[in-house]
Amino acid sequence: MLYLCKLFNTMNKRKISKIIKRLRYLPTNKKLHLYIANKFKAIFLRISKSTKVAYPSTVMIELTNHCNLHCTICPREYRYGQEMDKGKMSVRQAKDIIDELWPYLDSIGLTGMGETFMYENLEEIVDYIKAKNKGIIISISTNAVLPHFIEKAKRVIGKIDTIQVSIDGTNSVYNAIRKGSSFSTLTSNLTELTKLCKGTTTSIMLNMVVTKENYTHMPRLVEYASEIGVKYVDFTLLNLAAVTDIDASYYNFYKSDSFLSVCSALEKTLKKYPKVTITSKNFKTQNSFQKCPFPWTHFYFTWDGFSVPCCAKPFPKELTFGNVINNRVLNILNSKGYREFREMWFKNQPPLFCKKCHFINIPPITSKSSS
Repeated sequence: MLYLCKLFNTMNKRKISKIIKRLRYLPTNKKLHLYIANKFKAIFLRISKSTKVAYPSTVMIELTNHCNLHCTICPREYRYGQEMDKGKMSVRQAKDIIDELWPYLDSIGLTGMGETFMYENLEEIVDYIKAKNKGIIISISTNAVLPHFIEKAKRVIGKIDTIQVSIDGTNSVYNAIRKGSSFSTLTSNLTELTKLCKGTTTSIMLNMVVTKENYTHMPRLVEYASEIGVKYVDFTLLNLAAVTDIDASYYNFYKSDSFLSVCSALEKTLKKYPKVTITSKNFKTQNSFQKCPFPWTHFYFTWDGFSVPCCAKPFPKELTFGNVINNRVLNILNSKGYREFREMWFKNQPPLFCKKCHFINIPPITSKSSS
């Protein structure tokens, strides 16, 4: 496993706390029977290598794909994103999805191609989920620089389990990548957000998409997290599946001596800041279509109801398996198109849709010391 992701203790602490919360608030009465039966069904389908799935334990609902920034690494800024329709999911539609799925859900992400806090009814949706079952883990992603961000965040602190903040570097590098933002504004908001979340059930995670422009800031981001009191940091390699202007040869950079040297420096920095932990990723194993989990989990629904293959390329004009506005979720997840997609997964034959995805195109990466 890439040393960035060697920290099993990190993964375990976060996951164990979530598991404990989930077990504490399992559905009751008849809903508990449904929940357990669905788990057994999922196990049976997996063992039998069926292309069908049970009701999902985790989904992603894109409440809006509007955003206040124009980040250079975001698919929104390239062809697929420029061609996508933009809007916000109706409260009724979001509740309809939740109504069908909640007895089976362990977690739900209320995020997508947009800035989550631009959705005016976010608190209402969060409250609706919690009213169904307090144990469903809720996460969102944000750039944390929207005007009046702190006022908006206050409404859901203690209700949402994880607020993931996109950062992608510090100071001038951050400003160059996250166009329309300000690192000073981000720092001010994060400092306040950390104080507000202290002592609550809401944790903060910083997420950095690692690129040629910002990779030297990886160690600095750990220091920064420690300075402002954020416990969790996530490093993600750039996924080019929906970044149309960059060739897949870009991935060769992640095998370069310069990148691996910074990885080694990051490892040393982590030892200096034991209170900061990194969530687990696995970039060392051989990549292929079968490494991708998304045909089977973390099902993604766009703001206008379309079921799309994954969060890296959530554009229904490129590929969709149906729409929940006029169909039940489980019918769509087991549609002919979705099952054919999973059949390709079993054969380890990636479709054209997945071209340039880092699950397929990045060769195994190890630290400089182990390469």
